[in-house]
Amino acid sequence: MKKTWLIARHEFMVTARRISYILFTVSFPVIAVLGILIYTGATHLMISPPPEEQKIGYVDYTSLFDDFTDSQEGVVFVPYPTEGQAMDGLFDGNVTEYFVVPDDYMDTGLITRYTTARELELPETTIARVEDFLVANLLGGEVSGDLVERAQEPVRPVSFRLDPETGLIAPPVNYITAFALPYGFGLLFMISLFVTSGFLLQGVSEEKENRLIEILLSSVSARQLMTGKVLGLGAAGLLQVVIWLLTIMIVAAVGPVSGLSIPVGILFPCIVYFTLGYILFGTIWTLLGSIGSTARESSQWTMIVVAPAIVPIMLIGLFGANPHHVVFTVLTLFPLTAPITAVMRLSAGTLPAWEMLLSIAILIASVLGAIWLAARVLRTFLLMYGKRPGFGEIWRYIREG
Repeated sequence: MKKTWLIARHEFMVTARRISYILFTVSFPVIAVLGILIYTGATHLMISPPPEEQKIGYVDYTSLFDDFTDSQEGVVFVPYPTEGQAMDGLFDGNVTEYFVVPDDYMDTGLITRYTTARELELPETTIARVEDFLVANLLGGEVSGDLVERAQEPVRPVSFRLDPETGLIAPPVNYITAFALPYGFGLLFMISLFVTSGFLLQGVSEEKENRLIEILLSSVSARQLMTGKVLGLGAAGLLQVVIWLLTIMIVAAVGPVSGLSIPVGILFPCIVYFTLGYILFGTIWTLLGSIGSTARESSQWTMIVVAPAIVPIMLIGLFGANPHHVVFTVLTLFPLTAPITAVMRLSAGTLPAWEMLLSIAILIASVLGAIWLAARVLRTFLLMYGKRPGFGEIWRYIREG
């Protein structure tokens, strides 16, 4: 055990002193602080000018809008007797656009609009103002003012979402909570998990390639070497994750982003998932590092693990729309996708307690199975040089280990 802790301490100190590790760890807090300062400074320095009143000209050939009445805020309708005068008013800058109401408007409902602006599509705000203007004047004097107002705005929708399990009104979906926060959590978690495990893979492969592993195995067992490396690099990765999580919580508490609220209670489950996920990935990648004859060859094997692990990030769109989908239940219970999926669901508050406990139990069983598997074949592969073993040979060593 003493040798294991010596190896763990050495791996932690070597990793924590790496310039790349230090820069990678502090970059996120620095970027977060700079983002808050820039956002706050820009908010205080930017003085929005008061909105200009929009002036819209019109030519009426129906004589229905001679004595027009309209009380819209932010817009003034300017009548012109002829289209030529309306065009001159547009070119002189007296109006931003004008429209023509033809003689057969009551039969066709068609009006012609003219503007000098380049537009990919009709501006919704302007069209809505013109529609309100037409409705107000068509009904003016015929019905009450309340009826005119209701005709202009027939619907003010107020929508609620019901929880299918309780039947109660569920809180409204926030974009940050539903999409941005889970995506950010999952991405940072995945990066830290893979980078730290990558250090482990690189270290084992390089020590095997330069034959330093032979000297190490003459003093410690393969199990002690693997355990020490996993614990040391795991502690470095855990330190990184804790710093990032605390940064996110501080930004959520004091930052200017509205709707960003992160409960402190998710900190411990996130640490648990990172620890178990790292031990699982680290053990598998240690085994892969021992199989390859070079560091480059070993890194090619990691796609077997990386490909399924990034599936939750690829499904972030589906997650934002339906985080309770059965797909995410399956991904939460599958060991290789469980850490990232669970962290995403924890950040969005959509992970039931029974799924979390079952997922952690499956992860623990998977970790124990991976350690048992690695211990049976690690020493053989660490001392194997010159060739890459085939799947049949790997299976034979597993059975005979």
